[in-house]
Amino acid sequence: MTTTEPVATTAWQDPGLPAAERVEDLLARLTLAEKLAQLGSYWDDKRGSDEVIAPMQDVFSQGRPTFDQAIAHGIGQLTRTLGTHPAPAEEGARRLATAQRAVQAASRFGIPAVAHEECLTGFTTLGATVYPAPLAWGASFDVELVERMAHAIGDDLRSVGVHQGLAPVLDVVRDYRWGRVEETVGEDPYEVAEIGSAYVRGLESAGVVATLKHFAGYSASRGGRNHAPVAAGPREVADVYLPPFEMAVREAGARSVMNSYAEIDGLPAAADRGLLTEVLRDRWGFTGTVVSDYWSVPFLRSKHGLAETVADAGALALRAGLDVELPDTGGFGLLAPLVESGKLDEADVDRAVRRVLLQKVELGLLDPGWSPDIDVDAVDLDSPRNRGIARELAERSVVLLANDGDALPLAEPATVALVGPCADDPRAFLGCYSYPVHVLPRHPHLGLGIPVATLPEALQDELPGAAILVTPGVPLVEPDRSGIPDAVRAAHDADVVVAVVGDRAGMFGRGTSGEGSDAPDLDLPGAQGDLVEALLEAGTPVVLVVLSGRPYALGPYVGRVAAIVQAFFPGEEAAAAIAGVLGGRVNPSGHLPVQVPTTGAALPHTYLAPPLGQDGDRISAVRIGPAFPFGHGLSYTTFETGPLGLDRERIPTDGRIEATLDVTNTGDRDGATVVQLYASDPVASVTRPVRQLVGFARVALAAGQTATVRFGLHADRFSFTGRDLARVVEPGRIDLAAGLSSTDTPATAMFTIEGTTRLTGDRRVLRTEVRVDHGTDDRDHHA
Repeated sequence: MTTTEPVATTAWQDPGLPAAERVEDLLARLTLAEKLAQLGSYWDDKRGSDEVIAPMQDVFSQGRPTFDQAIAHGIGQLTRTLGTHPAPAEEGARRLATAQRAVQAASRFGIPAVAHEECLTGFTTLGATVYPAPLAWGASFDVELVERMAHAIGDDLRSVGVHQGLAPVLDVVRDYRWGRVEETVGEDPYEVAEIGSAYVRGLESAGVVATLKHFAGYSASRGGRNHAPVAAGPREVADVYLPPFEMAVREAGARSVMNSYAEIDGLPAAADRGLLTEVLRDRWGFTGTVVSDYWSVPFLRSKHGLAETVADAGALALRAGLDVELPDTGGFGLLAPLVESGKLDEADVDRAVRRVLLQKVELGLLDPGWSPDIDVDAVDLDSPRNRGIARELAERSVVLLANDGDALPLAEPATVALVGPCADDPRAFLGCYSYPVHVLPRHPHLGLGIPVATLPEALQDELPGAAILVTPGVPLVEPDRSGIPDAVRAAHDADVVVAVVGDRAGMFGRGTSGEGSDAPDLDLPGAQGDLVEALLEAGTPVVLVVLSGRPYALGPYVGRVAAIVQAFFPGEEAAAAIAGVLGGRVNPSGHLPVQVPTTGAALPHTYLAPPLGQDGDRISAVRIGPAFPFGHGLSYTTFETGPLGLDRERIPTDGRIEATLDVTNTGDRDGATVVQLYASDPVASVTRPVRQLVGFARVALAAGQTATVRFGLHADRFSFTGRDLARVVEPGRIDLAAGLSSTDTPATAMFTIEGTTRLTGDRRVLRTEVRVDHGTDDRDHHA
């Protein structure tokens, strides 16, 4: 954007005045129609054609205004101008600038629109870098790297005139069958909060508004089914689903929140004033905008049955605290008659408009001389910087689950049989909200839109002397087993088999993972399990590589395959990262942000469960213990932790304690691991998780090096929602355990919280202060 320096002619144009004063001046000048226009959006999505992105687009096509009609009084937002129709970045930026000039010309006051785009795995537009999916961020446990990635994404968005990104997703995983597991950071609310907040800081530091999704409880849908109702009590909501949003708002400074499609106990989030206003604003102090998930306002009528008309749905959402309707102006565009008849108070409209205008002031859109024109002659949305970050994050996210007999790294084999439906498919590296998966299937002539190496190519680079035999064996989901004999013959002819199984992301059933691509169980899709069994029977050592958007049940293969590698949609640089792990150039350092189940039938399950939610002696015939626990991850070196030391044995209910742990690289090569600290509250007024993550640190160590990790914990870090639904710190014993996974915690200690039960209030301490001391290499961070 370019900005000249004309003299402000009215108060709202004067950058020297307080933002609130400018907003009030402009608000007083707007008509009701102009106010409502600021609460809406427009999506030029060619609905009715084969270019539609989401299945509900055609449903809302009747009576949809043209662009000129939609912007007759201005408009609040422009929806995915670059991310909808494939075009080079320069063309997309010029198209956005043209749309902005039209919006300004239509508005009496020349008010531009906020332009928003999807950006979960990178800018969702043609030719932009596809980074690892959020579940891979979780596997990296790398707060600093995720923040750096998000800043790079923000730079790219700003370079073409985009102001708001619809990310990150802060939903906490509860059922692995849910198709959107790949979009989440994991199943622990504290890790989700830390990694998600890092993304927010990165995006916001680039001047782009981060949008927290999906507020709240969306991931707890019954049966893991998309858009299904949520069965969760207020305590579970408060202690599991809300903390990541609270940290991202209070600590990271997120400026926008998107409601969840979900209904909890019969109340949809889009109409929940208790959630959108009382929690978000009154308790947490949020001052930004609440935007609707796409079509969730009309859904209040069509899907939830809360309103007789779409206008009534709009009134419900507005009163609840929703400010901007996306992706189009449906319900909010029909509110004028309700205001004029007295059924809706114009003060509700003013409240939302005030928030929208305040954000436009913050973005500089109301400054005199603002122009949408930008220099787009040299836009590179897949720059070497971006690719470097993408590769680094991909490498750090790969998890070595098992390595029986040190099968990995591969010794220089003469022949490698690379088998499986994901073995030679670069699309299997990419998440659902990446542009190649989200949009380009409707434009097959464009391919992936970016160069993405295949695994055979990368493995050949790592093992230049080996012959690589590639065969799919079976399709991804179709029950066709006719290719298994060829795969077995390849296995017989090879020194080692690398079996690459898992998912292909896709929207609404077009894949095995992604939005609307929910799973009936956690067995490998299609006949992939049969393929693995046949390869095991061939007798050649099998290295199982799982490329997926969710954890699959790997219990049947534990102890039978030579090694297991898990990668959660690692992005465009995945091939080199995975091949590097297999060949040994990359020392794996990822740890699981979700458990890997033993069987596909024991559902739902999470490590974050009370005693009755764990495997119990003779309680049930169904075993739910994981094949690999939360936090697990192996390396090509070894690590040992020392004893857990505490600086005191007792603290008051508002006190602090420091826990200290040494970790040593006891192997013969450099590597990194994730030190994890868990807490248990053995006696409480309500049931508590058996153990819960309260701190973590990703620690890189040279061979033989020792680091000291210090966890500074306020008593608030052991708080929970009590019987009367207030958050409390109770006196009593707290057990701490530290180690390298949720079950590998040899270092233990105990302390006592003393005094009377304390209410934490709404300003509780959310984070654990972590310091990693490498001697002369000290680094401070939060984790």
